Amino acid sequence: MRLTEKGLFRNIDWLLVMCYLVLAAIGIINIYASIHSTESGSILDYSGRSGKQFMWLMVSLAAAVMIVFVFNPRIYESLSVPIYLAMILLLVAVIFLGSEAKGSRSWFEFGHVKFQPAEVSKISTSLLLATVMSQFGFKMGKIKDFLTVAAIIVLPMLIIILQNETGSTLVYVGFAFVLYREGLSGWLLFMIGMAIVLFIMTLTVSPYMAIIFLLAVTTFCDAVYSGKLKGWAAKYLPALVVLGFVPTAIEHAAGLFENPEDFMEAADPIYILAAVMLVSLPVVLFHAYRRGNTFTYFAAAAVIAGTLLVFSTEFIFNDVLQDHQRKRIEVLLGMKEDPSGVGYNVNQSMIAIGSGGLAGKGYLNGTQTTYGFVPEQSTDFIFCTVGEEWGFLGSTAVILIYVFMIWRIVHNAEKSKEAFTRIYGYCVASCIFMHLFINIGMTIGIMPVIGIPLPFVSYGGSSLLAFTVLLFIFIALDGNDKRYSN
Repeated sequence: MRLTEKGLFRNIDWLLVMCYLVLAAIGIINIYASIHSTESGSILDYSGRSGKQFMWLMVSLAAAVMIVFVFNPRIYESLSVPIYLAMILLLVAVIFLGSEAKGSRSWFEFGHVKFQPAEVSKISTSLLLATVMSQFGFKMGKIKDFLTVAAIIVLPMLIIILQNETGSTLVYVGFAFVLYREGLSGWLLFMIGMAIVLFIMTLTVSPYMAIIFLLAVTTFCDAVYSGKLKGWAAKYLPALVVLGFVPTAIEHAAGLFENPEDFMEAADPIYILAAVMLVSLPVVLFHAYRRGNTFTYFAAAAVIAGTLLVFSTEFIFNDVLQDHQRKRIEVLLGMKEDPSGVGYNVNQSMIAIGSGGLAGKGYLNGTQTTYGFVPEQSTDFIFCTVGEEWGFLGSTAVILIYVFMIWRIVHNAEKSKEAFTRIYGYCVASCIFMHLFINIGMTIGIMPVIGIPLPFVSYGGSSLLAFTVLLFIFIALDGNDKRYSN
């Protein structure tokens, strides 16, 4: 038993523990506020959601005590492979044996207890990533090593997508920050961001302008890399501006013909742009070969990949995404107005948060909360209760607690002498950050509604327990590292 080990208490980061307890208490208080008008009983009544959350908190605290004071922290590295494989089996099994809810088959039900393997899979993925990336000789620049960590991340993502739980896969994107810290080129993160921008531009503006934007960014990056920014401004920028006005010029020219629709179809600007790219790309590559500029080859590959993404966006949007996902994206991007349909949750959520003002309406006095205008308010939209009843000041305080927690985890991870602890710490920070960003983004209308809980605060036993285990494994690793480095 580690409880009797000397210095164990002193080396635990009690500030992280305090952040956890405060957020968990905020969760129970606001869960009760979100359901007190529909569920009778006190805040700790087990028949209500707040009482059940309190019981799950007791279970989670028992697990935290075991992790910190009983289990040897070194077992996590040795058990990371079997834990990961077991979670993969559970993720697959839930597709066939789990219960279906809202079109998603991602929950096991055991009487009144529900368990979502996707929540726990973040722990197993983090442990295995830390194990693999902390091995001697590992380098992110090696193709074999990069493909290994990519497979560890992508495999659970693909299985979760098969569960129709697409939103949960976004959390795994956060592991890109971990890979970047361990040596992944920042260009990959930049390319991921570019892919998202191109996807949105293709849907909201036009495929033509999305490709123009792609050409502008890639040629600018190439000019900066090769130190020829003035040449870019003198040659490429004017040409791109001219190409940007081609659709407008064609539209005006079509008015001169008897059948403008036929002219517009025959003179589709995308064909003109494709012809320009086909002619100019070989010339650009030839000049790059003569100058020995290898970056231009990467820029050309990015243009080709980005163009393929633009032309496949319509297929992805209409044939890959599900109907409810398409509608949520359309409402988010302003392509459609649906305040009484898929946009209802977000609309009511923003009303609730906005009505809170500076200091809020007071605990249990929120009208949007009391009368149940916001669906799922104790789970995915719990932040609405904070915004309405605690106002801007209370909401800011809650966010700052999360920010401090994430900073503290990263700070401790950077000070660690063990690569395993450092990498795992970054995984924990990335998971909490992604959940925080997406969940609050949903409630204020800057992210699609995808069913992501707010860590430690949203109602849900498996979520609370999973985040508790995820955090306290790091606290145990960090404490163990401090004991042997002092």
